[in-house]
Amino acid sequence: AIVIIFNGFPPIYAEVSTSLHIPLFIILIGIIMRGTAFTFRHYDTHEDETHKFYHFFFRTSSVLTAMFLGITLGAMMFGEMANDSTVSFVERYINPWCNIFCFTMGLFTTFLFAYIASVFIIGETETQEEANYFEKIALRFGVATFILGSIVLILAYINQVLFLEQFLSKPLAWIAMIIATLLIPILLKLMKNKNNIWTRAIVGFQVALIMFAWAFSQFPNVIILKSSDNMTLFNSIAGESTIYYLVIALGIGASIIFPFLFFLFKTFKG
Repeated sequence: AIVIIFNGFPPIYAEVSTSLHIPLFIILIGIIMRGTAFTFRHYDTHEDETHKFYHFFFRTSSVLTAMFLGITLGAMMFGEMANDSTVSFVERYINPWCNIFCFTMGLFTTFLFAYIASVFIIGETETQEEANYFEKIALRFGVATFILGSIVLILAYINQVLFLEQFLSKPLAWIAMIIATLLIPILLKLMKNKNNIWTRAIVGFQVALIMFAWAFSQFPNVIILKSSDNMTLFNSIAGESTIYYLVIALGIGASIIFPFLFFLFKTFKG
């Protein structure tokens, strides 16, 4: 995603990596902490006090990464990004993301990730007791995600975020969100029946619908700026020749990567 944005939409990459460098830095730290904690915990076969630290850093970094991904996305929607070097440090680098709307978006994203993870892990459980436990966890996270999503829309209305106006004007976005909500009882029934393949497919489809509703509502805007001159897919796109070779590179890369991914899953997941 970073390579595509950097090459295909350089002004968007420049603005996000500049105005939102603080939350992006926290995301990168979280990713590094998460990977190292997981690796050390895996290879340190001697169970002792150090494992408590591995668990703590793994959990903390997982939450931080998900939280600040949502905060970054919220900042791109909120409309406080200035793209102006003459404003103060706080206006340029703090206000765009340090607000109640963006933090609620961060919580929404965190609970959404937790919801996906808890549904997926049901298929990895070894006992009925474990499966029942994660079914309850998945239900709780699903309800929390729905509530937080509603709060995000309320805060968007209170703060007059342009996203809400665009969302309300596009029925296809409503339909996507309604379908995602109606899939919840079907998902619960499939979890009870231990149909892991369809359970994972439906939760993935739910998240895809949520992403579609957001992207379709905001289209063609990518970053809502404080000024009316928003950054869109059209006014931020790179030159024709750059896009041409980027598409070719992505096509070649996909033809190599996806068969190996299939082989990887087939080997380790049967």
